[in-house]
Amino acid sequence: MAKGEMEGEIQVLIPDSEFRVPGSGFRIPGSGFRIPNSEFKIQNSKFKIYNSMLNAIKNIKHLSSGNFFLIAGPCVVENDVTPYLIAEKVKGICDRLEIPYIFKASFKKANRSRIDSFQGIGDVKAMGIIRRIGEKFNIPTLTDIHSETDAVRAAEYADVLQIPAFLCRQTDLLIAAAKTGKPVNIKKGQFASPESMIFAIDKVRHSGNMNVFLTDRGTTFGYGDLVVDFRGIPVMKSFGVPVVLDVTHSLQIPNRSTGTAGGHPHFIETLAKAGIAAGIDGIFLETHPDPASAKSDGENMLHLDLLEDLLEKLCRIRKSVS
Repeated sequence: MAKGEMEGEIQVLIPDSEFRVPGSGFRIPGSGFRIPNSEFKIQNSKFKIYNSMLNAIKNIKHLSSGNFFLIAGPCVVENDVTPYLIAEKVKGICDRLEIPYIFKASFKKANRSRIDSFQGIGDVKAMGIIRRIGEKFNIPTLTDIHSETDAVRAAEYADVLQIPAFLCRQTDLLIAAAKTGKPVNIKKGQFASPESMIFAIDKVRHSGNMNVFLTDRGTTFGYGDLVVDFRGIPVMKSFGVPVVLDVTHSLQIPNRSTGTAGGHPHFIETLAKAGIAAGIDGIFLETHPDPASAKSDGENMLHLDLLEDLLEKLCRIRKSVS
């Protein structure tokens, strides 16, 4: 152990140096962060945060259960009925299994392939539904943003702001999200290496917001497929942030000639089980009572009726590996 280091300490060094992931050949450019035991300290900085970013999320429950946390909901707010049905069902399951739960829904879909694809019911109306779901069920909520203006607006309605994978390198967007003071979930771009995500984290942290986590949603494999490289999980966890696996978007079939994404929802359970076994901190999935009628991403969603059985299996795996 190096002089001045505490037992259990991880050090992410300044850019002129590097951090080696234990047990691997990875060398990761650092960011000036020292992570001792249960807290983060930025060298030469007054900022200090605790290891569990989840404690910063409003109304999150069951943090002492030792379970993974779940981010789940519809792809987008498509009406004023379905999101409530989903939130109520998922909350009930998570309360029984003691899984920390964050409701997710996009207030609009800004990156659809086709001009005639569904984008939303109206930004303000959709954001209002997200806020009312949080209030009605006393659960935290998450929505994604696409611009600096979105960050400011969405922060008034949701508890966690999400950076879409395609936008994970957009500096102004990351800074705007950070400056709202809300926890920030950054999705790893399909084009980005796990090692490179330290720089996205840096942009949030150096803007004064320590409450940041990462979500892996697969890596581009040719033009029409995605794969999950599980070696990336310990790499990203070494940055001192919770790491989530998106088990529905990772199973998309992108870039089809129809202008809509397909999917392999029959592999959701396989991917989720592998993620838990590999040590991920959270599961992200989209679910719907009738995926065939969903306005967005229905072809890779989990049917709501299948969720409880899946989560029960994941809880058993979590106990066996923890």
